[in-house]
Amino acid sequence: MTYDIRHVTRFDYGAQVKFARCNLRLRPIDWPGQRLDRYALTVEPAGRTSPARAEAGLAHVTRLIVDQPVRTLTIVSQARLFVDRLVPVPLPTDPTLGEIAGRARISADLSPAGPAAYLYPSPLIRPDRAIADWCASELDPDRPALDAAIALARRIQAEFEFDAAATLVDTRPGDAFAKRRGVCQDFAQIMITGLRAAGLPAAYASGYIRTLPPPGQPRLVGADATHAWVILWCGPTLGWVGVDPTNGIWMAGDHVLVAIGRDYAEIAPVDGVVLGSGAQRMDVSVDVAPVSEDAPTLTPAI
Repeated sequence: MTYDIRHVTRFDYGAQVKFARCNLRLRPIDWPGQRLDRYALTVEPAGRTSPARAEAGLAHVTRLIVDQPVRTLTIVSQARLFVDRLVPVPLPTDPTLGEIAGRARISADLSPAGPAAYLYPSPLIRPDRAIADWCASELDPDRPALDAAIALARRIQAEFEFDAAATLVDTRPGDAFAKRRGVCQDFAQIMITGLRAAGLPAAYASGYIRTLPPPGQPRLVGADATHAWVILWCGPTLGWVGVDPTNGIWMAGDHVLVAIGRDYAEIAPVDGVVLGSGAQRMDVSVDVAPVSEDAPTLTPAI
């Protein structure tokens, strides 16, 4: 499936902003199962962009400098990608969770794609005994890894309620867990908390998911949003495998991966420093449009 993606971020400031320095993580990374064909980034009414080094995780980082007064700022990211990612099939012969945990502990791969970076707590995902105990029932060390991963994702999808008003971007996993409600970021970070507590390398994946309207209704332009899910390292043969606890599904042909990190803070689409006074409002619109219509029907939550 080929997708055209348009991601628009608009800031409206209560007073003139004299200077801004931002990090943009909007260009999709190279990853097995997807290929970036073209990409364009525009900033209006003013701003200079340049490549920057990713401080952590796997992300394309663009540095944006705005050094003239503005009251609004619009960032438009446009990409065309080809996604050809098969749905994983759990097998009895898959490595067990215990085997994966052991291999991860002795892995010498210290790159951003290696398992070692995703074994331990991170700024937004701290140890939480309640989450660890709740997840443990699906994470027996003798259980095949893929079977355990999708079972835990589906349990979260079944027992938690999607509620955009329940949490904020900085809500801790423990707080969302106690409410049993939240959004994709919360569900991903709850699952990662449980996986890491079991000694498993689990990473936070940020990107997009294709959403389809009800039968007979037109697809709404801009109705999509950024999405988050989990990728679990399943050993050197299977590598990283994605699971989506918001929808209880695998990362497959409907997911577009933009960045990977230990938690949301490392790979936020936009962050930085703004010098000015007054409040600001941010509006985000994402459109994920299939260029061809041969993908299977799926209507996930975002």
